[in-house]
Amino acid sequence: MSTAPALDPAHTALLVMDYQPAIILAALPDDGEREALLGRVEGAIADVRAGGGTIAYVRVGFTEADWDAIPAANKSFAPLARYRAMHHEDPAAFIDERLAPQDGDIVVRKIRHGGMSTTDLDQQLRERGITTLVVSGITTSGAVLSTVVDAADRDYRLYVLSDGVADPNSEAHDVLLRGVLPSWAHIIDTVELPALLRAG
Repeated sequence: MSTAPALDPAHTALLVMDYQPAIILAALPDDGEREALLGRVEGAIADVRAGGGTIAYVRVGFTEADWDAIPAANKSFAPLARYRAMHHEDPAAFIDERLAPQDGDIVVRKIRHGGMSTTDLDQQLRERGITTLVVSGITTSGAVLSTVVDAADRDYRLYVLSDGVADPNSEAHDVLLRGVLPSWAHIIDTVELPALLRAG
């Protein structure tokens, strides 16, 4: 049984970050874990919807102007600009069809790791009265870490779905979930989520 505080669905959003074919294929080995992860996140989306919560999607996607504005000093993103990768209209940069947004969901496009730093996500969440975020995403060491730190600084109550995040570096993933992210967020899993939503 979870020791995390109950969730009030009316003020809770599930963040679904970077669940895009190009990122899924690059980050996860083809050993069944891709499908298992998608299935768990699909279930979490359904649980939050059923409870009356908000779903907010964040995806990476670049325009020509975005690529041109990335400086060579940016170690993470300069290679994407050089190879013109993750164009925002490329189907590989769309949200995975199993997790597809519905009318009324929040959908933002970002051009850096964090879900808020280059988007209006924070503004859209606050306009809906969202004070609590449940975070899922790829990768744990990229989008998840960056967004959790930023959101904590913005005073959101935070939960991270331990089985709804993934990283190609299993050691980094484990260290973050066990030793780093708990400083900012409650660590729960998708099995615990429905009970926390009902308890709220």
